[in-house]
Amino acid sequence: MNSMRLPMITTRAFSTAALCAVLTLAAALPEQAQAHAVVTESSLRTTPIPVGKATEVILYFNSGIELALSRVYLVSAGDVYQPVEINNGKKPGEMLIHLPALAEGDYAIKYKVFAADGHLTEDVLRFHVAPKR
Repeated sequence: MNSMRLPMITTRAFSTAALCAVLTLAAALPEQAQAHAVVTESSLRTTPIPVGKATEVILYFNSGIELALSRVYLVSAGDVYQPVEINNGKKPGEMLIHLPALAEGDYAIKYKVFAADGHLTEDVLRFHVAPKR
């Protein structure tokens, strides 16, 4: 009887192969599987904030966010924090921020959001309010 010999896999080779398989699978997962909600786009980049008019800012995140667990503040001169109203946008990962009428000057939006998977992301977006030219 002719027996076939199978190659013996060492523990090290098996571990390396398993690690490669896990990394390949992780790279193939959709963006929603990432651990943090990161702003990928903002209406602040494309739409200036007008002087003296309440405005809506849209933040686009790379994953869904838990709005009920998230907080957003308008930060003005002197490090004054004012909570602002937030709502879900039309798509998952969109957040609508309702800003009050603002005078000319420098401001920031400070946000703490929870990604749909429960990870906290915190950041600050700075912007300037100026009259139209």
